[in-house]
Amino acid sequence: MRIHRVEIEGFGPFRTRQVVDLDTYSGDGIFLIAGRTGAGKSSILDAICFALYGTAPRYEDGGDKRLRSDHAEPEDRTQVALEFTNGDRTWRIERSPEFFRPKKRGEGVTPQKAEARMFERIDGEWVGRAARPVDVANLVEEEIGLTQQQFLQVILLAQGRFARFLLADVTDRQKLLRTLFGTKRFEEYEKALDERRKEALARVEHESQALIARLDHAAGIAGDILAPLDGDPSLPDRIGWIGRAALRARHLAEEADAAQQQAARALAEAEAVHAERTSQREKQQRRDAARSTLASLEADAAGIAELRTERDAAHRAEPVRAAQDAARRALATLHTANDTLEAAGRAWVGAGEDDLDATALDALVAEAQQRIGAWRPLRDTEVRLEADARAIEALRSQAAEATRRLETLDARARALPDERARIQDAISRADVAMATRDALAAQVAALEAQLAVARSIDALLAAQKDAFADLQRAKNRKDEAETHHADLQARRFAGMAGELAAELIDGEACAVCGSTSHPAPAERGDDPVSADDVEQADRARRAAVAAYESANTAYVAADRAHADALKDSGGRSAEVLATELDAARAELAAARKAAAEKERLGAERAALDAEAQRHDAERAAAIAERSDLEARATAAAATLKKDRAAVADARGEAVSVAARIDAEQRLVTLATGYAEAQREAARAEKTAVEAGDALQAAAQEAGFADPADAIAALRDASQRASLEARIREHETALGATRSTLLELELEMLPEELVDTAESGAAVDAARAAWVDAVKHHTTAAERALTLEGATMRIEAAHAEIADLAREAAEIKRLADTVAGRANNSKRMKLETFVLAAELEEIVAAANIRLAEMSADRYRLQHSDALAARGAASGLGLEVMDQFTGRARSAQSLSGGETFLASLALALGLAEVVTGRAGGIRLDTLFIDEGFGSLDAETLDTAMRTLDELRQGGRTVGVISHVEAMKEQIPAQLRVEQTPQGWSVVKQDHAVALVS
Repeated sequence: MRIHRVEIEGFGPFRTRQVVDLDTYSGDGIFLIAGRTGAGKSSILDAICFALYGTAPRYEDGGDKRLRSDHAEPEDRTQVALEFTNGDRTWRIERSPEFFRPKKRGEGVTPQKAEARMFERIDGEWVGRAARPVDVANLVEEEIGLTQQQFLQVILLAQGRFARFLLADVTDRQKLLRTLFGTKRFEEYEKALDERRKEALARVEHESQALIARLDHAAGIAGDILAPLDGDPSLPDRIGWIGRAALRARHLAEEADAAQQQAARALAEAEAVHAERTSQREKQQRRDAARSTLASLEADAAGIAELRTERDAAHRAEPVRAAQDAARRALATLHTANDTLEAAGRAWVGAGEDDLDATALDALVAEAQQRIGAWRPLRDTEVRLEADARAIEALRSQAAEATRRLETLDARARALPDERARIQDAISRADVAMATRDALAAQVAALEAQLAVARSIDALLAAQKDAFADLQRAKNRKDEAETHHADLQARRFAGMAGELAAELIDGEACAVCGSTSHPAPAERGDDPVSADDVEQADRARRAAVAAYESANTAYVAADRAHADALKDSGGRSAEVLATELDAARAELAAARKAAAEKERLGAERAALDAEAQRHDAERAAAIAERSDLEARATAAAATLKKDRAAVADARGEAVSVAARIDAEQRLVTLATGYAEAQREAARAEKTAVEAGDALQAAAQEAGFADPADAIAALRDASQRASLEARIREHETALGATRSTLLELELEMLPEELVDTAESGAAVDAARAAWVDAVKHHTTAAERALTLEGATMRIEAAHAEIADLAREAAEIKRLADTVAGRANNSKRMKLETFVLAAELEEIVAAANIRLAEMSADRYRLQHSDALAARGAASGLGLEVMDQFTGRARSAQSLSGGETFLASLALALGLAEVVTGRAGGIRLDTLFIDEGFGSLDAETLDTAMRTLDELRQGGRTVGVISHVEAMKEQIPAQLRVEQTPQGWSVVKQDHAVALVS
């Protein structure tokens, strides 16, 4: 990965756009980022990290995350752009942080969301690949393959992180290595195994408790069939006792089964004796009943013979029934016909007519119906005569109304031109008033804005003065805190040697030089300053600086707000602006009223035009309607006159045509009824004579001398069925009784009834004994089956618990080993073991450079020694001092030695992480740390190491304000502060490195 270009604007100390072209240093291979403390050297590295990952190294652990420059104006933008090549693809990232900007409308501020875009250079053009922060983050991860932590250890060795890896304890070093190598999954493996261990042990315990519960339950079922165990028996003893109890229960069940079978045989014998005696008694009772029944049936023989005679006569007379019914119906019909004929004759004569026969009546009816048919159409005409007269009058009224409408239309047509001319004049006057409406609206809006600003000037001036006073007080506190911190720091450095000397112990190695002899230790001052004092003063200084920056930002905003208000008010007072605003508003209201009036007049004019267009059509329609109405009225009057003459002829002397038709229709009805009654009476008389003859013939054929005898012998179906049933029932009962009695008499049964009470009592006693035996056997068998099943389940559960216990022990041994417990003497977890292998590789890579930088005196070595008080171990680092042949703590190195060891370790870590990230090529490297702690000789050694890093085309950027490095590295990127407080970047270029 090679970084080509960084563009910074409105970020950190850089207000204006600064461009850092790293390609200009590719020929040098190494360049120095120089500048005064606080100028913004490290901010360049912050910008690179922010462009890639959206955050900066110095902000990721909390604190102030305000990346936007405090020097930026509200309208200035904040953006970092980074161009780099990875493999054969060139990329550009543009990123802006979230910050607050002034609202576009109204007062106050509003948050500006963070933005990010990523482009790829294709054929000389930048082509967009991602346009959202989340998409850019995914593309960076896919393309670079390094997390932010890995980037900070591989490419950008940021300030404050350089020696962290060397001096960290095992826990902190593990956190860093876990982040770099992604080994958190091993910790998850450990947790998963520990959960399995807990689950396995819990299952063994659960199944053991369940087994004990089964044993207690089985013992309760067994009861006292075996002697209980003495003392506190073991689990196998209890299981064996339950097995023996099951065998004893099975033996008792078999004994109960034999007793049940014996009782069943005794019951069967008693039931057989009782059944035999009961059967003989029942036969005796049936014999006696049959004798009594036979005597009764023989006594009823005479009555049954009379029933047979009645049944036979009814059967012979049944064919006469149909002739009898026919004669009755014919006679009834004759009576009805005679009554009807008599009534019809009285009605006809009563109407004033002569008595006629049927033929004459039919002729009279035909003539009357012809007259009725001719009068019916005139009846309908008579009904509508008055309606036709009213319709004629309505037509004449409508024709008169059409004439009046014509007169109204003509008058309106003459008035339309004058009305339209009046409306057009009013519209012209409204147009003149509307011409100034838009200009007046703009004038009112401008005056309202100026008036609002003018009214806020006094408050803004007071806020500006308050902000300036707050700024002065914050500046005084900042200056005091910085002076106090600098004084404490100087006193701390002056007394450092005395503080180290106070901790020396004779015979023990010095933490600085390693010597066990201390001939002239430095003395500690009278007023020593501790590291806590310096740290506390530094926190106070940072707080004071932050408060000053906040106060400065508030003052700048207040001053800008006051100046903007003076400018926006136009220099006029609020009173003058209010007067002008009232006048403008009145003019605007008049213009808006004229606009509304014009709209109304336009609609009225359009209505008049439409009315003029409709006039001719409406006039022609009215003329045509009047002519049509007059013609229809004349025709209707002629028709009405003709209809009145025809109706008068048909009515005759009657009240109306309908009344004359009704009178004629009543005469037709009487004649028709009288003729039909005559014919029906003749037909009924003939039928009655024929039915009487048929009844006499049917009686004689059935064997009766007279029809009355046959009718007396008739019985209905239910009576005949009852007679037949009584006869058949007597015959059947008589035959069955004789048969049964004969069968029982042949068995020669004793006359006296057999007694069954004694045999019944014997059966009851045998059954009670059998029930008791069954209950005893069922109880014993169930107990035996239950104990046998419980024994099998208990033995299976005991075997399963043994298997579970073995499995739980194996899981526990594995979980303890992975978690660094129990027999793991190093107390090294699985993740630590994996990371230890990575650490050994890092140390091997670091020692190649450390040996050269320390003249083969120091070598780093991995330590897996067990930590004190049970702490985690396995990731320790020691420094082997070849002068003493003993390993020492990294904390015992001097400041310069610590820097060299940290640099070697950081470079070794970078190589290993690079290999783990897919072997990416690192063509750009930044180092921001510690050169000020090196003496001249050690600095030369470090410079040679850095010089080696640029081999193969790599470009190395070093941040330092050490003068010797400025002399040795002519290619420089200088960060300078302007008089206004913000910083700018200046680049110096050299063609070769002077070493």
